[in-house]
Amino acid sequence: MVRIDLHTHSLASDGTQTPTELVVAARAAGLDVLAITDHDTAEGWPEAVTAAEECGLELVRGMEISTRHRGDGVHLLAYLPDPEHPGLAEELRRILDGRSSRVPAILERLRGLGSAIGIDDVRRANPDTPATGRPHVADALVALGEVADRDEAFELYLGEGRPAYVDRYAAPTIEMIGLVEQAGGVSVVAHPWGRHGPANLAAAELAALADAGLSGIEVDHEDHGPDVRDQLRGIARDLGLVATGSSDHHGTGKAGHGLGCNTTAPEEYERLLELAAAASKRSGRTTPDVIR
Repeated sequence: MVRIDLHTHSLASDGTQTPTELVVAARAAGLDVLAITDHDTAEGWPEAVTAAEECGLELVRGMEISTRHRGDGVHLLAYLPDPEHPGLAEELRRILDGRSSRVPAILERLRGLGSAIGIDDVRRANPDTPATGRPHVADALVALGEVADRDEAFELYLGEGRPAYVDRYAAPTIEMIGLVEQAGGVSVVAHPWGRHGPANLAAAELAALADAGLSGIEVDHEDHGPDVRDQLRGIARDLGLVATGSSDHHGTGKAGHGLGCNTTAPEEYERLLELAAAASKRSGRTTPDVIR
């Protein structure tokens, strides 16, 4: 049985493994296909490609893009787009700038709550990260001994509605679906009912995203219970969308999301690749190949 994991993170965003370590760990975990989907960046792609070629792992290059729909955050998994497409590249730059620029405000709020944290603590905890965000602030709090782990940092301080939370720019979801398609890629909405339940991405909203060009729904995810998975799978079937399954692996940065804990059915993966090939042809762009 081919084992396919289409949602993972490396040190290029908020994972704790280098792209090479991620690929090697995926192979050791018995995976046949891996997608590297760091937040808002293709920074880890070249290293991951080299590692995949060396160890014989099939690699899909992607990214998880921060978007907003009806006021709520929506994470959009973009597979095989041309990262140099001008519109996509500009939006990714804006998103990453927003991610990094809010860190000083977060640190100021944390210090107001009694933390000893400073920007140097964040840099020491994450020296190789190209764009700093809340998970890296959480790592610094762990290193300072002020929280036990990232989960506690988000629960006490950094999560939405918590005292050190600071908002940032995220691209409109429907516009980003269009940009990904223009860049020759395909998009899948990540863990749609994981944080907020179905309220903002109920069936009608997912249908609207499908009309805008969405290719799939991440159904099998650790944040989705059995009933939610059944409902989302039904919605994907009704809308003709690909249903994926993934770990959302972050190394040691996210407990309970081990590589391959959820996987994508081979036939769904093939459908996704067919849609990506069609999008690439329509776009006229030079898009990434799957590394085999």
